Amino acid sequence: MALEEAAAVHPVDKIPPPPKMAAFGLQHVAAMYAGVVAPPLIIGESLGLSAVQRTLLIGASLFTAGLATLLQSLGIWRIGARLPFVNGVTFGSVAPILAIVAQPVSGNPLSVVYGAVLIAGVLAFLAAPFFSRLVRFFPPVVNGTVITLIGLSLMPVGIKWIAGQNQSAPDYGSPARIVLGAVTLVLVLLLNRFLKGFWNRIALLIGLLIGTLLAWPFGLVDTSTFEQAPVFHLPMPFELGTPSFSVSATLSMCVVMLVAMMESTADMIALGEIVDRPADESTIAAGLRADGAGSAISALFGGFTCSAFAQNIGLVALTRVRSRFVVAAAGGILVLLGLFPIAGAMVSLVPQPVLGGAALVLFGSVAASGIRTLGRADLGDPFQQLIVAASLGIGLIPVVQPEFYEHAPAALRTVLDSGISTGCLAALVLNLLFSRRKAAAEAS
Repeated sequence: MALEEAAAVHPVDKIPPPPKMAAFGLQHVAAMYAGVVAPPLIIGESLGLSAVQRTLLIGASLFTAGLATLLQSLGIWRIGARLPFVNGVTFGSVAPILAIVAQPVSGNPLSVVYGAVLIAGVLAFLAAPFFSRLVRFFPPVVNGTVITLIGLSLMPVGIKWIAGQNQSAPDYGSPARIVLGAVTLVLVLLLNRFLKGFWNRIALLIGLLIGTLLAWPFGLVDTSTFEQAPVFHLPMPFELGTPSFSVSATLSMCVVMLVAMMESTADMIALGEIVDRPADESTIAAGLRADGAGSAISALFGGFTCSAFAQNIGLVALTRVRSRFVVAAAGGILVLLGLFPIAGAMVSLVPQPVLGGAALVLFGSVAASGIRTLGRADLGDPFQQLIVAASLGIGLIPVVQPEFYEHAPAALRTVLDSGISTGCLAALVLNLLFSRRKAAAEAS
């Protein structure tokens, strides 16, 4: 009887032994760490914050990302998708936040940002059940297109991690960076090919560790963070700014939150396909509530808008570790990194070229999952072929040419600059258009 009950437990709900859960969770943190710390680092630099203040801002983002991830993976009441779903600071909020802090204000400009994020989070929480009804408009042709686009749109991120973020930097695209990224990519592939069992599941983590050790002699491992990071710091509500309110800033962050909800919906559908637990309307509503609640909580503790991290979906697809408790462990590690900035400095030792080499496999895994989903669509139907072709083309515009929409109104650019959002909207609209046309043709 006990064996039957154990077999009946879905892999998403299984609890691995603590050592494995910790190792798998650390692997998730390693995959998304750079994405969490980049937004507060950029915002802190633009505000001219001191090294210590920037460290506190990064710590707050890690801490709140951990809380949001715990809320999303474990769930409370009707909050949380209860899937292996990692949440963190969405990079889509960086440009609007920089625009907000650039405006002349009296007092702390972060206060206006936190007020806008707080209201946007509350509104997203309330709108979640209405927004989740969009799931009925996601047949396999739309799902597969969006999931494929998520993977493809992330590829430039991994490539930039390898080459460098600053084209004017002396080491941009240097042979050392490219070789290091290529070696890490090959390492991850070989480790996945030849390791078995538990070691196969943490192949990415092993690849990152070996890649970091190989990078050390070339001076690509930055240890300066240790000189600035305090050992322990407890983020406190309103420590970095008491929320104040501006109509224009709030409207801007509401648009960011709307885009984040759209991307989270697509990510939940993608993750549901990968873990064989399709995300229905109630799951998406619960997940979007967690996005809203996580963002509101984040604003109180000094973080920013929280949303899904697509690279971690790729990690689930690559490792086939589907337990949401593994992601909860990652959330716990993120909280600890926020409490102990010195520990976060250790994770930051992984050089970006190493992370980029591993990321190419992760992001490719997401695209492969999308192609698998497209296999369930009727691509023999010319209308469905057109949906896929046009949606991928539209979605890849801001990926291939980021400045394509530079003359569009600022409010629209928040949506247009997200290839996932534009591709998702295109697939939804085209599917509605062609499905109605097909139904009319069949009726006649």
